[in-house]
Amino acid sequence: MKIRKNHLVALFIMLFGVTGCMQEAEEQQAIDLSDAQVEDIVRSSYQYVAMYNVNNKFAMDPANPLSTGGWNRVRANTALADHTLKAIARPNNDTLYIGAMLDLHEEPVILEAPAFDSKYVSLMVTGYDHYVNIPMSTRLGDFSEPSRILFYTERTPGYAGEAVAGVDKIAEMSGDFVSAVYRVMPHANEPERLQRNLDAIQNVKVMTLSEFQSGTPAETGDTPEFPTFGQTDFDVFENNLLEVMQFVFNHTTFDADDEIDRKALDAYEPLGVVPGREFDANKVAVIDGARFREVAEQVASKKLAGMGDPEFTASFINDLFQPKGEMASLPMLAQSIVGPIGVPRAEALYPPITSADGTPLNAMNDYVIRIAPDEMPPATAFWSATLYDTENGFFLPNDRKKYSVGENAGMQLDADGGIAIYLAAEQPEGVPEENWLPMSRGDYGVDVIMRLYAPDLERFETWTAPKAERIE
Repeated sequence: MKIRKNHLVALFIMLFGVTGCMQEAEEQQAIDLSDAQVEDIVRSSYQYVAMYNVNNKFAMDPANPLSTGGWNRVRANTALADHTLKAIARPNNDTLYIGAMLDLHEEPVILEAPAFDSKYVSLMVTGYDHYVNIPMSTRLGDFSEPSRILFYTERTPGYAGEAVAGVDKIAEMSGDFVSAVYRVMPHANEPERLQRNLDAIQNVKVMTLSEFQSGTPAETGDTPEFPTFGQTDFDVFENNLLEVMQFVFNHTTFDADDEIDRKALDAYEPLGVVPGREFDANKVAVIDGARFREVAEQVASKKLAGMGDPEFTASFINDLFQPKGEMASLPMLAQSIVGPIGVPRAEALYPPITSADGTPLNAMNDYVIRIAPDEMPPATAFWSATLYDTENGFFLPNDRKKYSVGENAGMQLDADGGIAIYLAAEQPEGVPEENWLPMSRGDYGVDVIMRLYAPDLERFETWTAPKAERIE
């Protein structure tokens, strides 16, 4: 029988290829990672794991009260977040959110927004890599007029960034699956202005480019099969880390010259996870999920503990939530653990308030935060102070649904223009209700985070955040 060359190759594969593949798989399965290597992988992964969970929960988790119910949909929230919100750590209680989850893997997507009558509005966008971009903001002169902005990636088929009639701005993203979040200060103390903003909030629209141009959405291909997201980041580290990271790698633009990107790519190549590859559990390394979860919990615990150290937080607070190319690994890790998808320093700063005696804040004690008139926070729009539990970063449940002190949540300045904010189990005598942050008595840690919207960055350099003094 005459054997052709291609038959010979097939026979060779039958005889030797299976064995070779088995040996390769065995070598991958037998990979031995040191404690330091596991920690490096966890640290390099956290930004992607955290944002995979955040974005997919907002798009697809029916238990998430802020879910859009799918991709390329928008959800406008006409009430401030409360303690039932568990989808994200340390949420915002100052502004109303308009969330849109964008799927750019088949065609560009356009966000259309009306004008807003607000002193602060911003649009924040980020993919699975957690680099934050602010393409529009009142700080930049936007939102006084209606607007349309188009989003795409280098993988979006049939589009390369060309101008589109009727579109005001075009933004290239680094990820195919993007969260786009408007923050709108509603001016709750001005009823007519509040109503105008509520009406505008409900008129933000999302549409594909084909729908915008023809009125009819294009026929779509197969919906990607998303790996299971975790209820916590630790669930992903334990249960399906490699599968999630392969999906992320396939839908994210990486730059080999970027230090953070390169570390992630280098960490996963020995594990069999590289961009452009289809995930196959039989062809990737077998890792100890319980070990990865334990290390992830340890890394997170250390970062959360560091938030109580003023010197630690001061070292990176100005570097959080920056666009790609302007982030360092330490602030990236910190923002992914402490509270994903915030805005950069030009839009808002998040100085923590620590105790005057240097010990962690605890709900077994009452505290007062005093701010003198000449020490008021350097914010050109507005500021707030918000109370959370340390372990989860959630609002503390209370009947008043009072979680922050500020212009929207309510506050009363002293006669001299200063303010005293109380963290207490019971409202202190003579203290305005607006200035009281209630907490149930118990042996658990609490955190206070300030938010300075459109901060005066020059003044911030010489300003010191107030301290919480224990009330004996």
